[in-house]
Amino acid sequence: MTIYGDSQSGNCYKVQLVCALLKLDYQWIEVDILAGDTKQSAFLAKNPLGKIPLLALADGRTLSESNAIINYLAAGASLIPSDTFQLAKVQQWQFFEQYSHEPYIAVARFIAKYLGLPAERRAEYNAKQVGGHKALQVMEQQLHHTPYLLGEQLTTADISLYAYTHVADEGGFSLQQYPAIQAWLERIQQQTDYVAMG
Repeated sequence: MTIYGDSQSGNCYKVQLVCALLKLDYQWIEVDILAGDTKQSAFLAKNPLGKIPLLALADGRTLSESNAIINYLAAGASLIPSDTFQLAKVQQWQFFEQYSHEPYIAVARFIAKYLGLPAERRAEYNAKQVGGHKALQVMEQQLHHTPYLLGEQLTTADISLYAYTHVADEGGFSLQQYPAIQAWLERIQQQTDYVAMG
């Protein structure tokens, strides 16, 4: 299988991390968003949305959206619960990541890291801080009670939220006030076959 992505993107890193933890072989094709790689006709033929990551299977099928990709890759492994309610809880956290976490933490990071915090986007960057900390507080509350988001077992819910949380400082979010999140980050980094971003 082939994965199209940007090594510095949290959404793409989710896929790399799941592949590493599950020892899955793949070909990586680096995509430069700022250079317009995702707007080229060859890429749009694979994904009309022009987004990465993109998974291309050997039989020609493709799959986009990072959380859909990692859930597909992890199906049948310990990262995906077999219990239907627990699986729904994974998805609940993944929707939280996409709607309540990523739009603040990942976007603030993009403005600072990718764009260099231009003056015309500083107000937007500052506005993202409140929502990002609200999301981190929700995670902190859960991780104060359980080692992973669903309890004792690492799941794709953790991978989804780890991707941008562990580089939240690049978007201006200090994690010093979140000791449970810090301990959770360390637990994930100590996993066998863990790989770092980039």
